[in-house]
Amino acid sequence: MTASTTKLREIYNQQGFLSALPVLKETELIEAKHAFSELEKELGEEYTQYSLHNVHLQYPWVGGLTKHPQIIQVVKAILGPDVILLDSRFICKYPTLKPDIQKNGDGEIKPGLPYVAWHQDMRYWGIAGGPVLSVWLALDDSLQENGALQVIPGSHCAGMLPHRQATRPGNMLSVNQEIPEELVQADEAVFCPLLAGQMSIHDGLLVHASDANTSQRRRCGFVIRYVSTCAYPIQDPDRPRKFAATVLACGTDLFNHFSNKTT
Repeated sequence: MTASTTKLREIYNQQGFLSALPVLKETELIEAKHAFSELEKELGEEYTQYSLHNVHLQYPWVGGLTKHPQIIQVVKAILGPDVILLDSRFICKYPTLKPDIQKNGDGEIKPGLPYVAWHQDMRYWGIAGGPVLSVWLALDDSLQENGALQVIPGSHCAGMLPHRQATRPGNMLSVNQEIPEELVQADEAVFCPLLAGQMSIHDGLLVHASDANTSQRRRCGFVIRYVSTCAYPIQDPDRPRKFAATVLACGTDLFNHFSNKTT
């Protein structure tokens, strides 16, 4: 491990996230954006907003992103040499309203615009025995005005927090959950702006969210989850989980906790 990756790991362990890390070269970004635009034309924006789930098994160009050397180098620095790709999803926030009707008479954002509530990824994944690391790879610039990621630095050290059903409409989380606002130190939140081709990564226990896209620019990102091979799924009869798209991202799997994975 180089001195630079060692430093990244130290910052990550302390803060729970890293941001604005370079990944895609200009030609790679152009190719990825073109390939995604073809999916938009074929499937429609309503579908590509959130339903492109685990298509790394279907499209070679997506699978290539999950194993991009710049991503894997950082992931290995955090999780070690033996890593499984757990899950992936494209998330797009499209411009939804004209500028003059995005706010109500009090100047507040109108309810119902797509946003992501404060939450922790580990609440959804049912994984034990090792951390979950989430990568956000930006295909578009991800800025405050179009709904960039927000995080609470160091919040991953507090363990799992309670989640409840969100009351605000528009929550993009599939089970519509949120951490109660009284448990979120929102005044400590920081934005993680990204230029297209950059990535952020965060720990599965880090409290994070993103606001609605109030700009006229799309915000498209590719989310990839990785775990160490020593991690394993928890059996929960109240919420059965299937990990049908796991892939050995790098190294060797001596545990075989995800028996359906591909290589």
